[in-house]
Amino acid sequence: MSISLSAPAAKHVADFIAKRGKGLGVRLGVKTTGCSGLAYKIEFADAALPEDLVFESHGIKILVDPKSLPYIDGTELDYTREGMNEGFKFNNPNVKAECGCGESFTT
Repeated sequence: MSISLSAPAAKHVADFIAKRGKGLGVRLGVKTTGCSGLAYKIEFADAALPEDLVFESHGIKILVDPKSLPYIDGTELDYTREGMNEGFKFNNPNVKAECGCGESFTT
């Protein structure tokens, strides 16, 4: 079981934590929503919860709740820029289909 960050994603997270002046890492998970059933959630974490599974990639801690892990196991979080748009991209090998708007997925 693993979750990883690409080098650009790790740099973006590290820069944001440095700018904030605090932070442990990033928390990834899924929630039930959208056309296809699941959507990603991402937030910066200041502390780990007792139930969190902790991964580390490029020196950044990635916190995942146990219920989300089966849906995102093997995922690499990337940070991309395309033209005027930039943001995180989930490269998830478990995704079987995504909705047309790209906001939700199913496994």
